[in-house]
Amino acid sequence: MKTKLDDSAVAVRTRFGWRAAYLLASVGIYLVDQSSKAWAVKALRAGREHTVVSGFLDFIYTENPGIAFGQMQEGGNLSRWFFVGLAIAAGIAVFVYFIRTPRNDDRVLGACVLLLAGIAGNLTDRARLGYVVDFIVVHAGSWHWPTFNVADASITLGALLLAYDVIFNKDKSRDVRSPLPATANTRASDSSS
Repeated sequence: MKTKLDDSAVAVRTRFGWRAAYLLASVGIYLVDQSSKAWAVKALRAGREHTVVSGFLDFIYTENPGIAFGQMQEGGNLSRWFFVGLAIAAGIAVFVYFIRTPRNDDRVLGACVLLLAGIAGNLTDRARLGYVVDFIVVHAGSWHWPTFNVADASITLGALLLAYDVIFNKDKSRDVRSPLPATANTRASDSSS
């Protein structure tokens, strides 16, 4: 005969199992980012360019010591470690949000996974090298998007998914829970009354 405690233990295992799968996907995106940057360093660093789609997509090696879109590049070593600290804080905040998000909110969980992978990818470069390796150039005619990498694309997509959720699901009541199982939450609220 199953008890409430057994159901609670199964719920906790299932919840952490799904989160582990999401985190494994994040590690996969991180590895793709780091592998692609290693390829860019080896294949493109000497000034070689690789055209993927003529007039639209090129691979050109770039070192970005600043932040998004090449801003704040003149800060030197102090800004490097400031950005490392900022990335660590952002990663922790996203991870806490990920843990507190309900299991059935796949869009937000997916957004968190993309953000975590991108933050970790660029953080690795910045801490190890002092700059972020960018190499993907999208352009059309005279229009050029700033050079980016897989981590940047992951962060952008994750941020867009979160923005979509905030804008279009603001009427839906957001149920961000503590990482405790429902029965523990009930007991905790009962004891505080």
